[in-house]
Amino acid sequence: MSAVALAGAWLLRRRHYEAAVIWMASGVWVTITGIALFHDGVRTPIYFAHPIVVIFLGWVVSTRAAIVTVVLTSATTLGFIVADALGWLPAVAPAPPLLHGIVQVFVLMLSAALVIYLVQAYRERLEQMQRASSEIAHANAVLRQSELKFATAFTSSPVAGSIATLDEGRIIEVNDNFLRDFGWSRAEMQGKTAVEMGLWPDSRRRQQFADMLSRVGRTVNFESAWRHRNGELRNISISGEIIELDGVPCILAYTTDITERKAAEEQIQRLAFFDPLTHLPNRRLLMDRLDQAITSCARHQRLGALLFIDLDNFKTLNDSYGHDKGDLLLKQVGARLVEVVRDGDTVARLGGDEFVVMLEDLSGDAMEAATQAESVGRKISDTLNESYDIRPLSFHSTPSIGITLFGAQHENIEEPIKRADLAMYQAKSAGRNTIRFYDPRMQAMVAARAALERDLRLALQLDQFVLHYQPQVQRGGLVTGVEALLRWHQPERGLVPPGQFITLAEETGLIVPLGAHVLDLACEELARWAIQPGLAHLTLSVNVSPRQFQQDNFVQQVLDALARTGAPAQRLKLEITENLLIANVDEVIAKMALLKARGVGFSLDDFGTGYSSLSYLKRLPLDQLKIDQGFVRDILVDANDAAIARMVIVLAESLGLEVMAEGVETAEQQQALQSQGCHAYQGYLYSRPLPIEAFEQLARQPGWPILEPRLP
Repeated sequence: MSAVALAGAWLLRRRHYEAAVIWMASGVWVTITGIALFHDGVRTPIYFAHPIVVIFLGWVVSTRAAIVTVVLTSATTLGFIVADALGWLPAVAPAPPLLHGIVQVFVLMLSAALVIYLVQAYRERLEQMQRASSEIAHANAVLRQSELKFATAFTSSPVAGSIATLDEGRIIEVNDNFLRDFGWSRAEMQGKTAVEMGLWPDSRRRQQFADMLSRVGRTVNFESAWRHRNGELRNISISGEIIELDGVPCILAYTTDITERKAAEEQIQRLAFFDPLTHLPNRRLLMDRLDQAITSCARHQRLGALLFIDLDNFKTLNDSYGHDKGDLLLKQVGARLVEVVRDGDTVARLGGDEFVVMLEDLSGDAMEAATQAESVGRKISDTLNESYDIRPLSFHSTPSIGITLFGAQHENIEEPIKRADLAMYQAKSAGRNTIRFYDPRMQAMVAARAALERDLRLALQLDQFVLHYQPQVQRGGLVTGVEALLRWHQPERGLVPPGQFITLAEETGLIVPLGAHVLDLACEELARWAIQPGLAHLTLSVNVSPRQFQQDNFVQQVLDALARTGAPAQRLKLEITENLLIANVDEVIAKMALLKARGVGFSLDDFGTGYSSLSYLKRLPLDQLKIDQGFVRDILVDANDAAIARMVIVLAESLGLEVMAEGVETAEQQQALQSQGCHAYQGYLYSRPLPIEAFEQLARQPGWPILEPRLP
């Protein structure tokens, strides 16, 4: 009994309550049964302690343990009764009272120990249950607070939110912003699925969202399009996760309307990579595609081609009818180019009237690829040659097209563009409205042009420009004026005529400082001639380029040159061309009027070769019209030239202007002009342009200022 009690105490101290109860209950039961076996069976008083064992087992262990003990005890009791009736129990002398007392005391002590430890275990178990109950109550309170916060956050969220069941996808709840953003009512949405509501126009995107949500198991960010109740598609950003609501897994989704943001991003994309007027790719996107095309050509052993397209005389349309008409033409040109090329080709606008067509996947043979590119170029030329409906105009425009191949070698993406550009300029030089392939000789021309520009800039710094003077005579050979003609005395090139550098000076802007330099030289000569009897009566004509005249400070520049040199303004005549009248006519007239008021005269040079309007002509404060030498050259053999010369003469007379013929080389030309009423001439018939020394020597000859014609 002592061993049983000690073992039970050890188990209880280790908190193995159930094992301790079973152990001690078993020990008590065996002890009671053993005593009954040897001391009067069921008549033994201690035998009545069995119910206590049953109660303990049922309370602490389980009902099953109590029932098993009851059955076992009942069976043992029957066994004792039968054994006693049959005389099977051993005849044992009655135990002395002292032994019975000792046994009773041990049983009572064992029962007391069992009760003590059971009560202790019960109290600890009760305390644990109370703590658990408190923790559960606290957790429930936190949960209720969390649910309240979630409900508040969901309802007051600044973005649209919805909750739907995970399995069927039926909508449980939506917040007010969801209803606002998509136009539905809460009654219309609850219990319906997103598919039934038609929110997902693309079922494939809906499935992608569902797959991502179930696979990731956490918050998923997704962009798609949802349909508004009115049928309009709206771009949205969805943030979704799976939550448990009352033990049921549900999809919580917050949606933000990003339609305006998407539109802004698309607009930025268009501005960055597309021309805003024609909506064609711009230079940046073209270069990106060209880079990819060059790589693709190298990989697949194929060639590509670039066609550089420039519209001929586009500036005339812009200047004559306004930029809005020019924009309409550019739009129609872009549309025609897109129609004539293949779907995989690129049509880009670089700016102004310059377009580029990039052809990909041409033959790997250079000759065959060139033939393919030329065929496309012919189609482009034909379609761009058709008239354009630019109301109220029916306008005709032609293209100059330069073509180059690429892909035969790895090169910088700028190189094909440069080659195509050079080929286009070659097409311009060939008469416009034509196609030219890149020729390596053009590179030499470009290098020569660059060298000429470099020398031209240096010439301005080193003062290498001089003026030659060509007399202007009246009928009878009377010299009344001279024209100052620019010459470039370059040490290595010699005397360079203006035809070789004036155009370049115009293109590079050097004509502005060069024109100012010429004006200064001319005014210095006028001032010097003013005190020489044989030269004081002469007028000096100076050519002014349109670019120079359009400078804001041009009038002041002329007045400053006159003031600085002391030249008489009445002897200075500025020659302008009809190209100056294409744009800003009112500004031109205003500048001319200011200078005219100071005594400066004006002559309209090369009249008949431009596009000036007669309505503009009568408003200009001119003194003289000059018949272009192109009409004078063939006046004796070409009736049209003779008629034009006569028209200019009659027009000048009607406007009260002097008329002068340029390029008069023969006496027959002079006589023909004189017979038509022209009485002022300039040309080789009287003198070539002369350096200042030679001209002044001519003025000192006997008979000056009369010049006899130079007979052949």
